[in-house]
Amino acid sequence: MNTAYNFAFFDEGSKREIRRATLKAIAIPGYQVPFASREMPIGRGWGTGGLQLTLSLIGKEDVLKVIDQGSDESVNAVSIKKLVSDTTGVQITDHTSRATIIQSRHRIPEVPLNKDQILVLQVPLPEPLRYFEPSEHETKKLHAEKEYSGAWLMLFEQIMKYGSMTTGADHPVMVHDRYVMAPSPIPRFDNSKMNENEALILLGAGREKKIYAVPPFTKIVSLDFEDYPFEGESFDGKCCRLCGSEGVFLDELIDEATGETYYQCNDTSYCCEILNEVEKAGVN
Repeated sequence: MNTAYNFAFFDEGSKREIRRATLKAIAIPGYQVPFASREMPIGRGWGTGGLQLTLSLIGKEDVLKVIDQGSDESVNAVSIKKLVSDTTGVQITDHTSRATIIQSRHRIPEVPLNKDQILVLQVPLPEPLRYFEPSEHETKKLHAEKEYSGAWLMLFEQIMKYGSMTTGADHPVMVHDRYVMAPSPIPRFDNSKMNENEALILLGAGREKKIYAVPPFTKIVSLDFEDYPFEGESFDGKCCRLCGSEGVFLDELIDEATGETYYQCNDTSYCCEILNEVEKAGVN
C-alpha cells in the first residue's frame, strides 16, 4: 500500500459526499443522482464513475475483482486494480464468488452474485432518453412525469425499419415499475441478471456526474412490446470450445488457420473455473 495517499486515494470528505449520493440512489431505484465527480488519475471515459464508487465504499477487509468486457486482464481492468491495490492494500481476486466488490465494464459475471456482494458498473451514458431528447432539463421532466413514450417509439422505429429491436447493448429497462434506466452497455443477455438480483448493483458515470442503483431483489423489466417480446442474444446449440459451457454469453471467433468459426466464454474467469473443476473431476 502506498502511504503517500489517503486510504482509497480520496480524502474522507469526498468519500462521504459520494456515499451520500449512493444512499439516495439506493433509496430511489433507477433515479439518477447528480454528484460532484472528482478528478482521477485516469481519463474520463475509462471508468472514473465506477472507480469513484469503488474507492468510496471499499474497506480494508474487502476483496476486489475488476473485469472489462469479461476479461480480468485487459488494460482497463489491470490499471484500475493497480490503482485500488496501491492505495488500499486490499486483496485482489479473479474469482467472482470470492469478491465482495466487483467493478465491471460491459458485463455482469456468469457466476450468480449473492447478498454480501456489490456490483459496480461503469457507465458512459446514464440517460436512456438522450437518444431522442438532447436537453437535460427536458429529460428530467420526462422522468418526473413518467413520460416514456419516446423510449417505446425509438424501439418501435427499430422494428419498423429492421423487423426487430436492434439494441445490441444498453437496452433500456423499467426499474420497480417507475423509472426507465440505462443498464450500462451490458449485452441484452445480461439484462435478466439484474432482475431480483441478490447483490446491490451500483452504476456510476464520471463524465456525466451521475450515480444510480438497483437495490437487491428489485424488479427489472426490459422494455418491449406484447407482439415483439424482448429477447437476449441466443447461443442455442453452441458451447465454449475450451470448457464446454452452455447457456453463457459466448464470443464468436474465427480460427485463423482453418477459417472455421468457434465459440468461447466471454467471462474468462468463469471459463477457467469450469476448466479447473473438469480437471479435478478427471483426476479423481
